Amino acid sequence: MITNKPLIKASELERRKIMIPQFLGRNVYDLDDYSREEILYILEAAKGMKEINLREYKKIPTLRGKTICTLFVENSTRTRMSFELAANRLSADVVSFQASVSALQKGESLQDTVYTLNAMGIDLYCIRHSSPGSPQLVNKYSGKPVINGGDGRHAHPTQALLDIYSIWEKKGSLKDLKVTIVGDILNSRVVRSNLIGMSKLGAKVTVCGPKTLMPGNMESVYGCRVEYDLGKALDKADVVMGLRMQLERMSEGLFPSLEEYSKHYVLSNETLKYAKPNALIMHPGPMNRGVEILPEIADSKDSVIVEQVANGVAIRMALMFLILGGKA
Repeated sequence: MITNKPLIKASELERRKIMIPQFLGRNVYDLDDYSREEILYILEAAKGMKEINLREYKKIPTLRGKTICTLFVENSTRTRMSFELAANRLSADVVSFQASVSALQKGESLQDTVYTLNAMGIDLYCIRHSSPGSPQLVNKYSGKPVINGGDGRHAHPTQALLDIYSIWEKKGSLKDLKVTIVGDILNSRVVRSNLIGMSKLGAKVTVCGPKTLMPGNMESVYGCRVEYDLGKALDKADVVMGLRMQLERMSEGLFPSLEEYSKHYVLSNETLKYAKPNALIMHPGPMNRGVEILPEIADSKDSVIVEQVANGVAIRMALMFLILGGKA
């Protein structure tokens, strides 16, 4: 029987007082299924994977013989490539499924697609789909573990984990940090997963955006603070995250124009004067430069936007290793 071998030294576990959790065969639908201790363990595992990614020779044989399918039914660049690179770095075989050139275009159902892929011996599915709940369906039809790479407006747990890792790496802890997330809160699966994960690690999160792009239940459901004024939202913030305006998920009339949105909510030197000096600048990508964030901020010394991409590979490597019982 394959079991998880610890990626983290016992001394490090003791220092952080982390119990060794069990990940073998688990699904990653969202972070509400994971405890604070489990999230911290994933971060520590990702730290080890990042060290591997900084080597000259970046490949290890830990998942040799395993097959991972990236089942992407919705467009993606960084997330799909990050999953595939993570699997390759661990020496797994990768089956890359893209809906635009698949039998889905001929009317095949998701259920039959999964049956077909499963017959090929897939061990782990990494799925992106426009419909919430699709990862659960893939697990139901396949009986194999599933990592959610984004399902509609619902959740994006690996993005949240890499965001959390990026803060944790720089700050050492999220406890009592003030994190402000600005933008299209209504349509963002990223913000929902981040609110769950960050709150478990003790961050104080404020969400900010136009009223038409703000769900009415944010404070009661997620325990965050809601602000419509950007200056008030950014006051003494330790971390500032911009969100993409998801025009593909919007109906008309939510705001007058992108120019009007930018006038009130763009992240710039002028608006960030309210945040703490050297506040971390983040964005899950892709960015609309000049709309959500100005180049002077996206490319500043306090920006970790490019590092977020690198950290995403490490986080996904860690999850694959833990779920498939990789050999240390």
